[in-house]
Amino acid sequence: MAERSTAAVDVADTSGEEPLTAKAGKATDDGAKAEKVSGGEQDAARTDDQRAQATEAQPPELHSGHKLARRYRLEECVTRLDGFSSWRAVDEKLRRAVGVHILPADHPRGRPVLSAARSSALLGDPRFVQVLDAVEENDLVYVVHEWLPDATELTTVLANGPLEPHDAYQLVSQVSQAMAAAHREGLSHLRITPGSVLRTESGQYRIRGLAVMAALRGITCEHPQRTDTEAIGALLYAALTQRWPYENDAHGLTGLPKGVGLIAPDQVRAGVHRGLSELAMRALINDGATASRQEQPCTTPEELAKAVAAMPRIRPPETAFSTPPPYQRTGYQQGNYRQSSAHNGQGARQTQPVPTPPPPLQSRTGRALKWSVSALLIAALGLGSWQLADTLLKRENDEDDPGNSQTGGGQAKKPTGKPLAITGTTEFSPLAEPFSAAQAHNATDGDPSTAWVTGRFRGWANFGNLPSRANGSGIIVDLGRAKDISGIQVSMYRPGQTVEIRAAAPSATDPTKLDDFSRHLSKPEKAGDRLDVKLDQPVRSRYVLIRVTELPSDGESDWFRGGLSEIKISG
Repeated sequence: MAERSTAAVDVADTSGEEPLTAKAGKATDDGAKAEKVSGGEQDAARTDDQRAQATEAQPPELHSGHKLARRYRLEECVTRLDGFSSWRAVDEKLRRAVGVHILPADHPRGRPVLSAARSSALLGDPRFVQVLDAVEENDLVYVVHEWLPDATELTTVLANGPLEPHDAYQLVSQVSQAMAAAHREGLSHLRITPGSVLRTESGQYRIRGLAVMAALRGITCEHPQRTDTEAIGALLYAALTQRWPYENDAHGLTGLPKGVGLIAPDQVRAGVHRGLSELAMRALINDGATASRQEQPCTTPEELAKAVAAMPRIRPPETAFSTPPPYQRTGYQQGNYRQSSAHNGQGARQTQPVPTPPPPLQSRTGRALKWSVSALLIAALGLGSWQLADTLLKRENDEDDPGNSQTGGGQAKKPTGKPLAITGTTEFSPLAEPFSAAQAHNATDGDPSTAWVTGRFRGWANFGNLPSRANGSGIIVDLGRAKDISGIQVSMYRPGQTVEIRAAAPSATDPTKLDDFSRHLSKPEKAGDRLDVKLDQPVRSRYVLIRVTELPSDGESDWFRGGLSEIKISG
């Protein structure tokens, strides 16, 4: 059931929700109507002529078992609408499930869909469901995309109730950051709905249909950033209240009562997080709707992502203790020990007499033995007290002399292992443009669900074997001043990366080159999900470099990508 819901194609949503740029409370006849376009006209792309052409341009007879490019075997038709169809398929070459959108080559939206799919594929952001192939051949246009059987549509998640504050915070944070990155590359979505957002088992959110969904439906918009921002606000509103923030029911959610307008989530449902409620209102800027504290509205995903980052962090709920195993019942609890009833006429059941313990030793030998044992106990207590006092005295002497780094045994003190504050992070990329300099802070934000991620490289794990990437890449951590470092913990975005850790000299200022990090804290080694480095002797430095030299597979043949999720330094 989960696989079917997660794999439902982007364009399958025909639930009839109100467009995000429409006035709150105004009903529409078709939830798939497009947003406002230049000149104030609604969706000029979907004219009657184009609808007629779409109807006439029916795809060729396709069926389960049909193969595209002798590779993609169609398994199940998920959607058939306006002349195009969407399928669950199998990539027989890589032996994995994929999704496929299919249109006739002469379909009026064939060219726009092909162009949108190729543009989306170039982004390569793992927060989006990836476009794997976009081809025109044999009078067909088809787009192949990832299929995530372990993910669940947000529609299904919300059907079970509103999200916890931490989950809602992660939703708006991850989706707004992803869309901000897409808009920086000139890409928009225009159809962000609960059906286009998937939640994986690890709690990460993936967005599907970037650019492609709008192209399939012929949607254009004059203000795409504002449209996508309002859509994210609607997702957050629904996550907090389990209600759709417009009068019409949509996506399996009940709309707001007629005539009340757009009201804040914490007025719709008790117990809603106040900060998230105000954030939703700042994103839903329809016709004058504002937050209760009158903060500036968020008109772009970038502004919304910054507003989320400025909020106090919402911690996940504490893990509930597991149910203890059933304890072994005693004989009394099992009913083995019981008294006979008074009305049975048989009287009390006879029991065995309890044996009486032997009397204490009263002879002269017994008294001597007791005195001997007492003397031994007193001697042992005295010896223990003397050793305890000697230990405490040594500890006080060590604390009074901070410069003494040696104990009586001649061994160096073990590092205390206290976390060191990180004041800044930058991407290490001395010979080429950074991959994602703006996301370097994700590696030290305390949130393992966010990450700094490299670009994708084909053919070579060493960053495509490019001279400009000869030094690899990674994150430079700034501790603010030189400190004693005793350990480093690094959580990986993906296992299988080759990583080394270096430190700059204590006097270094703003190091950027590999030669600036001359002190090797760990040798290059292939790491799993996590890399722990504990130093025998503390190393004093302000700047630490976590350097990735080889990338793991990106899940596709000949493609590689890596990244760092979380970095912690102790001293």
